[in-house]
Amino acid sequence: MKLVRQLLITLAAWCLLLPAPTWAQRAETEPLRVGSKRFTESYVLAEIIAQTALQAGARAQLRQGLGNTAIVHGALRSGQIDVYAEYTGTIAQEIVKAPANASLPQLNQALAAQGLAVGVPLGFNNGYALAMHRDVARRLGISQLSDLARHPELRYGLSNEFLGRADGWAGLARRYDLQARPQGLDHGLAYEAIARQHVDVMDIYTTDAKIEHLELVVLKDDLDYFPHYDAVLLYRADLPQRQPAAWAALQALQGRIDEASMIRMNAQAELHGLSFAQIAQDFLKADDSSALGHASKQHFGRQLWQRLVADDLWRLVGQHLLLVLASVGAAALIAIPAGIALFPHKRLRALALGAAGIMQTIPSLALLAVLIAAMGVIGRAPALVALTAYSILPILSNTCAGLAEVSPGLRNAGLALGMTRPQLMRWVELPIAMPTITAGLRTACAIAIGTATIAAFIGAGGLGERIVTGLALNDSALMMAGALPAAGLALISELGFELWERALRRKVQHH
Repeated sequence: MKLVRQLLITLAAWCLLLPAPTWAQRAETEPLRVGSKRFTESYVLAEIIAQTALQAGARAQLRQGLGNTAIVHGALRSGQIDVYAEYTGTIAQEIVKAPANASLPQLNQALAAQGLAVGVPLGFNNGYALAMHRDVARRLGISQLSDLARHPELRYGLSNEFLGRADGWAGLARRYDLQARPQGLDHGLAYEAIARQHVDVMDIYTTDAKIEHLELVVLKDDLDYFPHYDAVLLYRADLPQRQPAAWAALQALQGRIDEASMIRMNAQAELHGLSFAQIAQDFLKADDSSALGHASKQHFGRQLWQRLVADDLWRLVGQHLLLVLASVGAAALIAIPAGIALFPHKRLRALALGAAGIMQTIPSLALLAVLIAAMGVIGRAPALVALTAYSILPILSNTCAGLAEVSPGLRNAGLALGMTRPQLMRWVELPIAMPTITAGLRTACAIAIGTATIAAFIGAGGLGERIVTGLALNDSALMMAGALPAAGLALISELGFELWERALRRKVQHH
């Protein structure tokens, strides 16, 4: 029982590592919280917004790579972020369901009910379009979207957001009578797929840096399906009053970024390996945006090493460990007592294990999306709830299995000696079951370490940040720089639990 007490005390201590709730931090001056979606341009613009506020003497907090429009918009409405770069066509079609050509005053009128506003046009349009490899388009005689209807054999690799948008694939297919069944791909990976000729057609943003680099041709929207997507700031309506200095600085960005500048900045990230922070810093320091610098492309091994040992390594490892330890600790505090209570009741035990098993089958991203909607927040809270839910099954099932390993003879002997049921559990059953319970904790930790990388998709931090950013940039070195430390944590966890289980089994055998 001493081992159980030590275990529960340790797990409770893990839970105390959770950050103080946001209400406890209200006494401090709130920073300008800047969000971004999960593609290169949004990362760059978020850095420009944050650094502009910093230059004005305001505090800024970045929440990069939060996901698609629905997630970032939800974060803005709930107050998790204050501002992010959005596009007029997206606001009209996806957020307020207005005509695609709605003006800024019309958009502001529609957004007022949500407590939001739009303004500060940045100076460029970044529209959706479809693109093909130049050689394939030339060989098939395709130059505009209408030509695609003559070639139903073409393979489409489209981003998942584009497939689901009101101004995306469904409407485009109706307008141009396209019968294809597209494959959903991450936007960054789609460039790799079209370069390797795994797909023939992909959706692109017109400011993407890889269009020219990969010799793609942008197909003409000859039936004018796509609206204009002028880059603007979407923000909480009270932001100018809450943070006047930061807001005044952000207004200076109006008209400052033209399309050529945005393409160059995207290229610096995707083709030359510069960090988003460096790109934003160079842009804001340069009197002429054409003065932006370049970084030479390095060998993969050198890239991997530089990204692996970057300054953010220990911060991300700490965040990842916090997610794992807190979620597994909370799951243990729930599942071990529940297993003890349910063990004598066969039907209830089967029902609880079945419910935990069903939870295990829910895809992690789907569960995170549901939790964001239910809790009204993004970031660490829904991630911890999801990870805790995934960790319960192995701990609960192993607690029940461990107790089942106690022989009836030992139980009867304990009762014959006058032990009560609690004493029997404390001195006989739990010590024998502890190695199996520890194996459940071991499995839960392995699951949590891997699943915690998904938490970065909703801004919860951890090593998944590198993987998410690497996906956005199609940067294999950056993805590996996130995956390798996560694998290292899993190996360390396995080694630690192996040593712990051996010690427990020796102790049980000794007694």
